Amino acid sequence: MGTREVYEEKLRSGNFLHDPTINPGLGSARCPRCLSLINPNSGNAEWTITSVLHDATAVAGSGAGAMLSAVHGFNTGIPFVQRHVQGPKWLQFLVGIPPLLMFSGASAALGSYAVPKFAQLSVTSYYTASSLSHYAISQITRYVEDTYTCQNLHDEAG
Repeated sequence: MGTREVYEEKLRSGNFLHDPTINPGLGSARCPRCLSLINPNSGNAEWTITSVLHDATAVAGSGAGAMLSAVHGFNTGIPFVQRHVQGPKWLQFLVGIPPLLMFSGASAALGSYAVPKFAQLSVTSYYTASSLSHYAISQITRYVEDTYTCQNLHDEAG
């Protein structure tokens, strides 16, 4: 999880509480669902997925987009071509395949763009919700502790 150097750096910076980690104070931040490394992006103050997770989701999105569009294209596009192009089967196939390949390629490109963006959205929204709930809990705890302290001071004085 972490090395001595990472721990010493955390000690020097004093930043134990702001990095969500599996083992607080050590190592790098990880997604609690998939344990993938995530990086706090200090430029725009948000959590970003690592390049490995981005590339993996891009490959998965590309494959899923291409496969789904190819199945849809063969089920709807080829019958459309067969109705409108008269002639032998090889001619219908020759006319129908280029648009099918273009549709499949466009869907693969869309999938390789959209799936990593969705992964980024889910990571960012998870950490936003997590930090808001931690803030709310700390505010409630502070209120309870202050009330308890004031009540004890009042009891001792009275």
